[in-house]
Amino acid sequence: MRAEVRQVADGTYLVHGNHVNWVILKDGDAVTLVDTGYPGDREGVLESLAAVGSSPEAVTAVLITHAHNDHLGSAEYLRATHGTPVYLHPAEVPHARREFLQQATIGDVVRNAWRPGVVPWAMHVIRVGGTDHNPVTAPEPFPAEGPLDLPGRPVPVHTPGHTDGHCVYHLPEAGIVISGDALVSGHATSRVKGPQILLDFFHHERSRVVASLELIAALDGDTLLPGHGPIHKGPVRAAAEQARERSS
Repeated sequence: MRAEVRQVADGTYLVHGNHVNWVILKDGDAVTLVDTGYPGDREGVLESLAAVGSSPEAVTAVLITHAHNDHLGSAEYLRATHGTPVYLHPAEVPHARREFLQQATIGDVVRNAWRPGVVPWAMHVIRVGGTDHNPVTAPEPFPAEGPLDLPGRPVPVHTPGHTDGHCVYHLPEAGIVISGDALVSGHATSRVKGPQILLDFFHHERSRVVASLELIAALDGDTLLPGHGPIHKGPVRAAAEQARERSS
């Protein structure tokens, strides 16, 4: 599967990979890469950088919303091969090193195999490296608070629940929220379209996921770039509120 690159604003691109998204923020020749897909998405990551006139050497930093394999896929490759720093929330740094793992287990998948889409999703995850041991050797906490001095000037916002250190990234000037898995617009295991949270078994603490929707709702924006599903246009507050209603 080839990565599908869509420009959503000046210097901002949403890329659809193997049932997961990543975001490219471009400023001149420099790039911030937000998430990196599955390990099996590496070719797609490199193709997407080329498609926007960039390269792995031009990636100033990798920002990770959370350290699941479908978002962490090529982070270590870029760090080890090109010296690219990999930044996460401090609470997510040990998760990226795989000192512990906060994600759905095989038992969780088996118990939810009756749900539509779960078995095909699980088979796909295995094919694209979703169950691989894929740590980042030397992840780093954000170098500063507030807007990061990186292409796109993203602002990390801690939204725990899916994992302890999950973050969304706000682009205030562009009115964009990169929401990772705290708020999505679709998923292979969901028959619902539009703003929603993932099925319960995907989350480390579901109650905190729902509470974090309030933090997302407070962000000024009209474009949502989720970790899964298509771009969502409309007030971010309304999207977060719709997801909360659907979660009840």
